[in-house]
Amino acid sequence: MEAKAIARYIRVSPRKARLVAANITGRPVEEAMNILKFTPKKAAELIGKVLHSAVANAGQISGVDIDTLKVKSVIINPGPSWKRIMTRSMGRAFRLLKKTSHITVVVEES
Repeated sequence: MEAKAIARYIRVSPRKARLVAANITGRPVEEAMNILKFTPKKAAELIGKVLHSAVANAGQISGVDIDTLKVKSVIINPGPSWKRIMTRSMGRAFRLLKKTSHITVVVEES
C-alpha cells in the first residue's frame, strides 16, 4: 500500500530541490529522514516536512507497518514564478523570477 503527501507553492527552486530529492529516493524512511536532517540545504528541511506528512498519512491506513516504509518517489514540479523588478542604473528595470515548487513524496511498504 502506498501513501503520499503534497506541498504546493513552496518557495524553493525546483532545480535545487531535485538535488536533495535524488539522495533519498528508494531508501527506507528512517534513513531518508536522517539524510535530510544532516543535509545543509533549505530544500532538505522542506522535503523532510513533506516526508513526515506522508508517513503520517500512511499511518492512517489500517494494516500498514510504519517501520517497513520506504520512499518510493519524490517528485519536484515547478510552480508559478513570482515576478519582481530590481532597479538598475540609468532608470532601467531588471526582471527577477522567484521560482516556486510543488513537492510530492510517495511512500510504500517494502
